[in-house]
Amino acid sequence: MITRHVKTFVEEALRRQAAVGIIGPRQVGKTTLALEIAKTNNAIYLDLEDINDRNKLTNPTLFFESVEDRLVILDEIHRVPELFQVLRGVIDKGRRKQKGKGRFLILGSASIELLKQSGESLAGRIAYVFMTPLTVLETERNPTSQEWLWLRGGFPDSYLALSDTESLEIRRDFLRTYFERDIAMFGPRIPTTTMERLWMMLANSQGTLLNSSEIGRALETSTQSVTRYIDLLSDLLLVRRLQPFHANLNKRLVKSPKVYIRDSGLVHAVLGLTNIEVLAGHPQVGNSWEGFVIENLLSYLPWGRIPFFYRTAAGAEVDLVIEHPDQSLWAVEIKRGLSPRRGIGKGFHQSIEDLKPSKSFVVHAGVDRYPLSKNIEAIGLIEMCSILKNLN
Repeated sequence: MITRHVKTFVEEALRRQAAVGIIGPRQVGKTTLALEIAKTNNAIYLDLEDINDRNKLTNPTLFFESVEDRLVILDEIHRVPELFQVLRGVIDKGRRKQKGKGRFLILGSASIELLKQSGESLAGRIAYVFMTPLTVLETERNPTSQEWLWLRGGFPDSYLALSDTESLEIRRDFLRTYFERDIAMFGPRIPTTTMERLWMMLANSQGTLLNSSEIGRALETSTQSVTRYIDLLSDLLLVRRLQPFHANLNKRLVKSPKVYIRDSGLVHAVLGLTNIEVLAGHPQVGNSWEGFVIENLLSYLPWGRIPFFYRTAAGAEVDLVIEHPDQSLWAVEIKRGLSPRRGIGKGFHQSIEDLKPSKSFVVHAGVDRYPLSKNIEAIGLIEMCSILKNLN
């Protein structure tokens, strides 16, 4: 059992709210976490993909009232979306009986349906916790395990597989499930071959500016359709669009977002990269590492901090800009090598002059932390994640 850092957040939320929703992609570990929490909460677990468990909710109001002193875990709730309206009434009635905390733990494999449905009926009654794949702080904290996590990605079954080959097959099965079932469940019908080609294009352009018209021409579909596809993959928490930072700097700034497949293991599965040696020689190795680092860092970014990237038409660029609530900025450049000093270009220094961040970091693949100049520090990914985790 790998201890997940969101467990504390879920337990805290259950102590203050009637319902808690754990949101994350399929197979990220939501059910395992919920069952771990159930051990100390006198819980009832219902898998709503199981017809027998759904049959227990023929009269859901009566069922929930009969177990009002227990935590009820509802897994894959998007299968029975009408439950949201029932939960509202049950929660409100329970509050009048002083039973208004820790009633329901709701698990969903996507943000799209769960947020929409619960937002309509459970406003003020639910707290959300977003669960990511495994991170460098949740696995063994050394460069070897970090490299392993980068190759295999953070989905637990893939990370813990007995071999790289088995891990690759698990990730390919995962993608087939999404292509053939889950995407059709949450969005319009998209031909499997079209989605496979789109994923190949995204994997080969990991971390680059999104060009929907170019993708549309390659897929022989409209720009609007590509936008809908990317929207759906973002709602399924499989793809991230990192927005550009805009400020009145008298600079010509790019306006398109960068697009990343959020799990590095899925990138490598699409590209057929079977081991570290093959990955190290692939043209996408740098962009893959960049995406891996960004996802790990954003897993620990506290509420109220907003991530961007910065790029000007003249070539100044920073991989990640973090805007804090007081509007101060941190600039984070990402380098795969162990000697980041050699990899810092003129564009990064120009960006520092433009943005005037309060702190500037170069995140590298090692573990050492040391100054590169008066205002720039080199730092390992693990320590950078720890810094973000401990921000107030």
